[in-house]
Amino acid sequence: MGKIYRIKEFAKRIGKSVSTLRCWDAEGKLIAKRTPTGQRFYDESDVRKILGIKNISRKVVVYCRVSSSSQKDDLMSQVTAMEQYS
Repeated sequence: MGKIYRIKEFAKRIGKSVSTLRCWDAEGKLIAKRTPTGQRFYDESDVRKILGIKNISRKVVVYCRVSSSSQKDDLMSQVTAMEQYS
C-alpha cells in the first residue's frame, strides 16, 4: 500500500489545509479512508490522484562487475544470477 498519511500530514504533502480536506471528504471529491476508530487517513494513491500523477512505471537496473578480465567467468555467473533474480 505504501506510506499512510494522517490528515495533517496529507494536507502538508499536497499543499492544502486540513479544513479543505474535510470539505473534499464531505463533498465526495476526495473521500478519506477511515480507521476503525473513525480517523481519516490517506495513502500514496491519494497523493497521485490529487497531484495528477499517473501510475509510475519503474525499471530495474542491476550492476555486475569483476576486477579483471581473468574473472570473466565470474562476471557471466553474476549476470546469470541477476537475470534469474530479476
